Amino acid sequence: MQHWRKFQAALIFYTCLPLRPKVILDFRGIALYAPLIGVLIGSAIASLDFGLRLLKPAPEFIYLRSLLTILLGLLITGGLHLDGAMDTADGLAVTDPNRRLEVMSDSNTGAFGAIAAIAILLLKVIALAAIKDHRFWILASIWAWARWGQLRAIMAYPYLKAIGKGKFHQENLHHWQVWLVAILLIIGNLAIGWFYQSIYLAVGLIAIGFSFAWLIGAWFNRQLGGQTGDTYGAIVEWTEALSLVAIAYL
Repeated sequence: MQHWRKFQAALIFYTCLPLRPKVILDFRGIALYAPLIGVLIGSAIASLDFGLRLLKPAPEFIYLRSLLTILLGLLITGGLHLDGAMDTADGLAVTDPNRRLEVMSDSNTGAFGAIAAIAILLLKVIALAAIKDHRFWILASIWAWARWGQLRAIMAYPYLKAIGKGKFHQENLHHWQVWLVAILLIIGNLAIGWFYQSIYLAVGLIAIGFSFAWLIGAWFNRQLGGQTGDTYGAIVEWTEALSLVAIAYL
């Protein structure tokens, strides 16, 4: 029952789904369920992609299909992670490190934030359009790994603000849980790869998802000396975008 309530809390926090729980939910440590939320979101947008493919299988519609698929993901999350990526870009654009958190806390979007949002969406749409096979599996896997990157950053790096929406994520969270989730993602990908006889793709998804999830969080930590709720969102968005680009190329 406790796990179900935590999962409900994670759904409410990370998505815009119209859930109405009848009990008071505890949001501490919900980041542990973020990769599972990623699987669900990735599967939902992949289902739309599959349905649109059945309606219009012609290759000239692949860009429109990819755009609608990515926009559905944005709709499900309410732009939560993209907003974080935009605020992070605005903060990193400031040359004075002491003012970066102040700029990131400003609700007004600057030029660099807008550019970051456009770049992320363009990279996702164009890269997804270049991927012809196993799109369902790829979307579900990468969306999960992106949120594992957020989970790892929450556990591994200090939170830079005294208060904030991201601070409670660190409560009731343990290192072994983070690595257990990673192991489950690896096993899941290998199992799917064995089923589809695409073990090389499975290994590639694991390597790409794990690497970007780890490195992007580490890069933000190096730039800022820690993490905020905004950088958690930026880790998700940039991991999704760059992972899709890498898969499209490789």
